[in-house]
Amino acid sequence: MAEQKPAAREPSAGRLRLAHWPRYLLIVGATTAALSVLWVVAYRFVDPPVTGLMLIRQAEGAPPRRQDWMPLARISHHLADAVVAAEDGRFCDHGGFDWEAISAALAHNETGGRLHGGSTISQQTAKNAFLWPERSWLRKGLEVWFTVLIEAFWPKRRILEVYLNIVEWGRGVYGAEAAARAHFGKPAAALSAPEAALLAVVLPSPRRWSPAHPSPYIRARARRIAGEMAVVVRDGLAGCLATGR
Repeated sequence: MAEQKPAAREPSAGRLRLAHWPRYLLIVGATTAALSVLWVVAYRFVDPPVTGLMLIRQAEGAPPRRQDWMPLARISHHLADAVVAAEDGRFCDHGGFDWEAISAALAHNETGGRLHGGSTISQQTAKNAFLWPERSWLRKGLEVWFTVLIEAFWPKRRILEVYLNIVEWGRGVYGAEAAARAHFGKPAAALSAPEAALLAVVLPSPRRWSPAHPSPYIRARARRIAGEMAVVVRDGLAGCLATGR
């Protein structure tokens, strides 16, 4: 009598579900990536209504938000020059990441001194517009992704315009227009070069430093930024921000 082979065991429901996980993860990843691209494309034409930092500040009990969106053409060119000089001198030349600045920041941080980030204006815009200010590898990885996207879908003028309109410039103060009125009692279009330098200098710590009542340290840094602004103009380092480009 021929020996009968044992019947093949049916895979359990748990194994079947486990086998589908790679496909589910691929679908979720592709959907998330597509939605992030749509989000970035939308902000190319629609001004961000709120940012993660604004929501965090509100939860912390900050004063009511002051923000008046202004197109780049209605913001003093002195402020654009000052921010490029202070934050990202290669803004017009890089594709979102300044590898020289990143390498210099890493070398500096290895000495044990005060940490330097080496972030470009594009990276800061990506963080402020789409993410949150937490220091973590997850947030940094997402920042890289969104930086690539805004460099791909936005012109440089739009990147700086969004940055200047959402960056924090004091308790409850966001954007160049609100900052100019809060600190100097004038619209952003009327900012002078020295005032623009003071606003740019306080960006790393806008709730601790005041452009309207600067300390000797802030005044000295502003004078240095004013000198660097002249270099920006002389060497055309902000040429990508010219109207029509």
